[in-house]
Amino acid sequence: MKTLDTEFVFSASRSSGAGGQHVNKVSTKAELRFDVKKSTLLTDDEKLKILDRIANKLTLDGVLIITSQATRSLLQNKQICIKKFYAIVELALIDPKIRKKVKPSKAWHAERLDDKKRNATKKQNRKKDFLD
Repeated sequence: MKTLDTEFVFSASRSSGAGGQHVNKVSTKAELRFDVKKSTLLTDDEKLKILDRIANKLTLDGVLIITSQATRSLLQNKQICIKKFYAIVELALIDPKIRKKVKPSKAWHAERLDDKKRNATKKQNRKKDFLD
């Protein structure tokens, strides 16, 4: 896969949650922005696949935003964002397998009916006889 790192735009902000004074002073939350529509490294076909398959993760302008505040290090959070980005894009670019329609065989139908009859008789035998 191509290295898209040159088109990443990073920004940092303060993380939320627990962490005491450190979380109030240091900007460790990483935010990665990638503009799919303006990308020069992706082909038009790849752009269309990404825009179509991960449309719910994109802004209206076609920008993919990924954030991470898992660690107390901005560098580690950036690396996590990059890993998430490549995982999302890789899944979006994989073509789904085309399903081949297959008609169930007569043997399969017969076996299924036999199973149903066996289960029916098993349950029938469990019933109490009220004629006693």
